[in-house]
Amino acid sequence: MNRINPDKLKHSKWTAATPQNKEKHFMVTALIRDDDDHVIDVILEAVMTHRETTLPWQALKDDTTWLMGWR
Repeated sequence: MNRINPDKLKHSKWTAATPQNKEKHFMVTALIRDDDDHVIDVILEAVMTHRETTLPWQALKDDTTWLMGWR
């Protein structure tokens, strides 16, 4: 399980463990925060296709789906 500080996720790089649609490398482009300024979601952008995906930041903790850095 990846250990993550949600406040330091912006501009971090991630690799999909099982790439789909030739999208393997991703970068966190934005953090979505609640009223108390806690991070709730991240916006990941695929490097190759520039497609954006929004998901809960806790999903990045799953090392069977996401790997830290570009590999």
